[in-house]
Amino acid sequence: MTPQDLRNLRAEKEFFIGIDSDGCVFDSMELKHKECFCPAFINNFALQSVSKYAREVWDFVNLYSRDRGCNRFHAVIKALDLLRERAEIAKRGANIIDLPVLKAWVQRESTLGNPTLKAELDKTQDPELKRVYQWSIDVNDAVKKIAHGVPPFPLFRESLEKMRKQADVIVVSQTPGETLAREWADLGIDNLVCFIAGQELGTKSQHLEYAARGKYPADKILMIGDAPGDLVAAESVGVLFYPIIPGSEDESWRRFYEEALDTFFGMSYEGDYQESLLDEFKKALPEKAPWQK
Repeated sequence: MTPQDLRNLRAEKEFFIGIDSDGCVFDSMELKHKECFCPAFINNFALQSVSKYAREVWDFVNLYSRDRGCNRFHAVIKALDLLRERAEIAKRGANIIDLPVLKAWVQRESTLGNPTLKAELDKTQDPELKRVYQWSIDVNDAVKKIAHGVPPFPLFRESLEKMRKQADVIVVSQTPGETLAREWADLGIDNLVCFIAGQELGTKSQHLEYAARGKYPADKILMIGDAPGDLVAAESVGVLFYPIIPGSEDESWRRFYEEALDTFFGMSYEGDYQESLLDEFKKALPEKAPWQK
């Protein structure tokens, strides 16, 4: 699949809905980050001597803060930078590496995934990028081995069936496409969406831009997500957003199934209704870590 395949999608229904996957459809964020991402983070970046703090920082960045759901390469940069600031690290004399080459790459590369990182590594042979690439490969291997058998949140399947009656529905995610395809296929729901877009096809903003903008009126396009980055993607394209609130996922899907989807289809979602949901969403994820207060 390529970005052009997203551009080639045609409007078949009156409405369009994009859905994030990890932490939004599947209760897999804690499993993937605590059992797959973080162990590889500690091992590949020599953080064994400060593993307690590395885990706290990684979990905060990726699960419990406003950076939740960010691209993995942004996440490793944010986690190392935040770890370097902690007083406990300095007391232990630990050396937390910086990643200037990766920082420069993520600034200029719009499609952040293993294929583009591998292409950059093949071109430069940079040891820093080699280290990051190995970390990312280790993460994918661990996810494939460990993160399976996780069902969708209650009422998601029923919500998806209800969505499909009036909306074209696609997956909008920064998870690798191969992982997304496997997870959705394993539960027999891959055939219930029009398209599954992963990190290789661009950012979430680009997914929405390519697949929906200009094909549907803006007030008939909805993004569903559990992370502030999902909201940013929706706002950048000028479309509506429904939050799956971290810690209240079951209640969020119940409200969507029983109330919010009908409100969207009834063209009364935008305005006070959406704003009340966004206020609740923004309060759920802090900007600063507990040790920064």
